[in-house]
Amino acid sequence: MATLHTLWMGLVLLGNLGVLQTRAQPQVSLQPNFQQDKFLGRWFTSGLASNSSWFREKKKVLSVCTSVVAPTADGGLNLTSTFLRKDQCETRTLLLRPAGPPGCYSYTSPHWGMVHEVSVVETDYEEYALLYTYAEGTKGLGGQDFRMATLYSRAQSPRAEVKEKFTAFAKAQGFTEDAIVFLPQTDKCTEEHS
Repeated sequence: MATLHTLWMGLVLLGNLGVLQTRAQPQVSLQPNFQQDKFLGRWFTSGLASNSSWFREKKKVLSVCTSVVAPTADGGLNLTSTFLRKDQCETRTLLLRPAGPPGCYSYTSPHWGMVHEVSVVETDYEEYALLYTYAEGTKGLGGQDFRMATLYSRAQSPRAEVKEKFTAFAKAQGFTEDAIVFLPQTDKCTEEHS
């Protein structure tokens, strides 16, 4: 009995010290039967929601950007995004590595070196995709977990129903109305008609 009591007290103390406590990624569902080959091609980042202070500071100057998704030899994705920054087009490529079931990927942030998990939560492949990105305890947020919801659309201006779907999705992830933004269209860096 004394041994059982000692074991229990040890577990309680470890729990109180945080040794047994782990911060788990919020569970988001994935697109059922995700088909990566249908997800490939050009998307426009049309909507964003984030808890990042950088996002709150910059959201008024952001505009729609173009992302091209291409397969990699290891089953991952190359995500090449072109966006307007200081009146110039910039292009960045991220390597999304498979990280679990189909539709779940990870990448290492070039800026902070943190691993981000990206989940394709819902897509119809032809009009829209809802993505959720998570990174635990990022430096840029003072140790706070980074969270972002993204609306990809095949056209720069998604239909109202798609915007409503994204708003509901973002709110379900805990984002408030003021953290959700639909990015304005731009003629620069998007090449919609290419």
